[in-house]
Amino acid sequence: MSTSISARQLTVEFPIFENSHRSLKKKVLHLTTGGTIGNDAGNHPVVCALDALDFEFKDGDRVGLVGHNGSGKTTLLRVLSGIYSPTRGQLKIKGKTASLLDVSTGVDPDATGFENIYLRGIMNGFKPSLIRSKIDEIADFTELGEYLNLPVRTYSSGMMLRLTFAISTSIQADILLMDEWLSVGDADFREKAAKRLKSLVDNASILVIASHNPELIDNVCNKKLQLEHGKIVASEVLGKASDPAPALA
Repeated sequence: MSTSISARQLTVEFPIFENSHRSLKKKVLHLTTGGTIGNDAGNHPVVCALDALDFEFKDGDRVGLVGHNGSGKTTLLRVLSGIYSPTRGQLKIKGKTASLLDVSTGVDPDATGFENIYLRGIMNGFKPSLIRSKIDEIADFTELGEYLNLPVRTYSSGMMLRLTFAISTSIQADILLMDEWLSVGDADFREKAAKRLKSLVDNASILVIASHNPELIDNVCNKKLQLEHGKIVASEVLGKASDPAPALA
């Protein structure tokens, strides 16, 4: 089965819950850095974070999402990963999806490293049998040793990133979603992590990455979508993506 992502009039709206402590100024500031403010069918105020998007990604596509902060890039990635559901429109995804949007989300600080491997694995949609088959490989990749038996609240931020990166990148997926290119740990571990990330990217049928780095988009992607206030304002076909590893490792 071929891998694909298609959207027709894809729209995501978030309700604005009124209360006496929210000022009009805050709403206006939200408007200038995110989607547009309007009303839903019941005349309730909403922020339209994604506004009637149409696109199609196929096997081999490396798609770069660009735009200012609040333009809708991360919201679109979260919809593609299943974190958010469309309010209206259609979204069809064929293929297994892996999300590297926020690798530290969902960590239980009171659980051990090993326990968090199971927790994050389940959260990522892995079957328990698959997690059990991968746990030794994940543990070895982290290089955390006996620290995996301790609560992760005892970890440094670098140790936490090692753990969550190892979990999130342990399974090859058809579709890879990224919010910026990940760089994890000290120099030695960063080189190892870069090689794994490159392998995931190279072997994914479709990559969708949001970034503020024009060089990265030009090097990695063959398509570019520019978003502004939740709308696609430009779509561009780029030259064939080059090997990202030397410049980005």
